[in-house]
Amino acid sequence: MDITAVIAQMKKEPGFSDNVGMILVHNGVVRGWSRKGREQVKYVDVSVDKQKIDDLQREYSKKPGIYKVLVEFRTGRLNPGEDLLFIVVAGDIRENVKPVLSELLNRVKSEAVTKSEIPF
Repeated sequence: MDITAVIAQMKKEPGFSDNVGMILVHNGVVRGWSRKGREQVKYVDVSVDKQKIDDLQREYSKKPGIYKVLVEFRTGRLNPGEDLLFIVVAGDIRENVKPVLSELLNRVKSEAVTKSEIPF
């Protein structure tokens, strides 16, 4: 995802300037170490439940004050340093936007993604 291009396009959409005062972006990157024991990771294998991602995106787009939610996930074999997950949340005020990004990120990771870390 080209975040700059996505945001530029979003700003051209009808209603953007009337509804958006904040855009938050999450750019998840493959770590070179495991959460469990901080062991070095050679690569990760990632699979995603696309339907669940779509469902979550629709659900969180309906939250109060939210203008748009975008989620993009890469799958397959990914190396440390590669982009893994992008989430963009645009909405009116931080009290509405921040919790949506946080909750959505947690749910995407726990409900829609399977990731296997392959050690060296």
